[in-house]
Amino acid sequence: MDAELARKLVAAAIAKAKADYGRPICVAVCDRYGFLSAFAAMDDAPVRSIQLSQGKAYTSARMGIDTDAFLERLHVNNIPASYFCDDKLTGLPGGCVVKSAGGGVIGAVGISGLAPDEDVAIAKALAALACAGSA
Repeated sequence: MDAELARKLVAAAIAKAKADYGRPICVAVCDRYGFLSAFAAMDDAPVRSIQLSQGKAYTSARMGIDTDAFLERLHVNNIPASYFCDDKLTGLPGGCVVKSAGGGVIGAVGISGLAPDEDVAIAKALAALACAGSA
């Protein structure tokens, strides 16, 4: 995840939140190791969404799956996230893995501030943009 792509994903997330939902979000972009590459909080975004968006991106990058899939895994296996010995992991929906056009994991995005399905919709749209190379 280079800095330019991370900035483009943040801008795309903000534009999508404004256009599709008319409400503020926080958006975090991490590299493939879960380290924060870019972040933005729109005016009036919920303060709690700062950490939530970063946690969603971190989890997707570290676990290599979207957070909604991670949550499903936790439920199916009846285990808490703490089982993985990493207190930063979350199963909250809205984190998506970002892959290169070749399919390799290059990072992740996390969206917070809207309803879970809306956070997921923006995150999945960003992941698709990055994969297609049009971000």
